[in-house]
Amino acid sequence: MGAGTNGLANGAARVERAEDGTAVFRGTAYSPLRTTVALALWLGAIHFNAFLVLASLFLFPRRVAALVLATQLFFMFVPVSDKSRLGRRIARFITRYVIGYFPVTLHVEDYDAFDPTRAYDEDSCKQCGDIPTNVSLQKVFYTSFLRQIWTWLGLAPASRKSFYSYLGAGYSCIIVPGGVQEILHMDHDSEVAFLKSRKGFVKIAIEMGSPVVPVFAFGQSYVYKWWRPGGKLIVKIARAIKFSPIIFWGKLGTPIPFATQCMWLLEGQLRL
Repeated sequence: MGAGTNGLANGAARVERAEDGTAVFRGTAYSPLRTTVALALWLGAIHFNAFLVLASLFLFPRRVAALVLATQLFFMFVPVSDKSRLGRRIARFITRYVIGYFPVTLHVEDYDAFDPTRAYDEDSCKQCGDIPTNVSLQKVFYTSFLRQIWTWLGLAPASRKSFYSYLGAGYSCIIVPGGVQEILHMDHDSEVAFLKSRKGFVKIAIEMGSPVVPVFAFGQSYVYKWWRPGGKLIVKIARAIKFSPIIFWGKLGTPIPFATQCMWLLEGQLRL
């Protein structure tokens, strides 16, 4: 997967050294127009698909609706390459301009101890921004337009095969291990991380000889307002389909998130 799209490394951030030696990266690239376009590309696909489906059902003439739905199906299954030149350009554009929007600040402990030539398994409890290679929910890769953007940004399906493949190829992998369970425990007033039973990625890291790097992003819970249906039945359904129903929205009801400061804390390596 593409590993060269990290916004912190393409001139979009400045680096400082704290008194304790921690490296601090601060997102600086921001342009009202370009940042809005980058955010819409990065996060707008879900809302765009929902709009197309609803418009096809209730607004468009039958022929137009059939054409729109056929186009969505086409983009669900057409092959997409993470090596696409156009895709790489879009990914660099997105990662350059989104991190200065929130803004994102990354604190890295013992930065000099990291070897840029080796692979790491990064346990990211929360995320907001770009990543080297992120293993994500497999259903994302059956969602029109979203699968294209996220593939270009370096995401891969969250499977054992993906882990072994990308760690073995020398890529650093980032996983948000909470999954559906973490969404079911989300709270409006606190940060939640569901980790107790998430041990599979640790076993793979041990087998591949890749250090685990704990990461936590503070502020992620406030970049969107959201509503999730409750009740035991919803919990059972979510666990069965491995997907939690949730409605989320940002500024003026759009997919543009609120400009809430996000602080990433990247701890030292855990050699297992």
